[in-house]
Amino acid sequence: MLSDVHGALPALEAVLAEPEVAAADLIVVTGDVAAGPQPVEVLDLLTGLGARVRWVRGNADRELVQARAGRPSEHDVSNWAAEQLRADQVVLLAALPLTLTLPVAGLGPVLFCHATPRDDEEVVLVDSRPARWAEVFAGLPPEVRTVVCGHTHMPFTRLVDRRLVINPGSVGMPYGGPGRTGHCSVRGCSCAVRDSTSTRPVPGSPPGRAIRTPPPGRTSTCAPGTATSTRSPPSPRATAADRRPAPERTDGTGRGHHGA
Repeated sequence: MLSDVHGALPALEAVLAEPEVAAADLIVVTGDVAAGPQPVEVLDLLTGLGARVRWVRGNADRELVQARAGRPSEHDVSNWAAEQLRADQVVLLAALPLTLTLPVAGLGPVLFCHATPRDDEEVVLVDSRPARWAEVFAGLPPEVRTVVCGHTHMPFTRLVDRRLVINPGSVGMPYGGPGRTGHCSVRGCSCAVRDSTSTRPVPGSPPGRAIRTPPPGRTSTCAPGTATSTRSPPSPRATAADRRPAPERTDGTGRGHHGA
């Protein structure tokens, strides 16, 4: 699965070229696909893969649709990206589901979402309290024992609330060290992390906007049951908010505004 591409075409191309991704029968993109410097090109590349790609909605995807409907985002990049999209691409983003559940050999039904199964902006972190995880998973069918999410741009695996939680991090806007961009394979719970220190401007994108171009890097494995093996340090703002008594908030609504 891939998450949080944020319109970064070179990073997406690099991840799709990884052998295990190129050979995958199915690629699930867990939201925030196009809000960035190359929204049209990123969507064209992914839709060109046809039925190999399945999608869920991210908060930034929703904001692009809202911006095109006359409700501007608080993020200038989202408003700019929304204006670049073709009408068919807006229709595609508007139709994305909040969650997607697919059968995976050895794991049973796996639920894919952007932030949490109930909200596309809610923040939970690898070190969130077990009670917090139980809260956001309330109402999930008991047979769903694996949840894949994104949104925080911080890759991790964790066993909590009797479930395996996997976050592949961000392809286009990695949080923490320079150029950390990843993807994960659900079947093996392996996370590939690429290092990059290079940035370049994107022609036609908002002034000052640049994207990292990830060269070949190292690969590490996230074994189920470990807190994390590819985790970037949490932001002080998100960590402080996450540790407040429930409901835990980042902006007074329980929602984070990552990326976009």
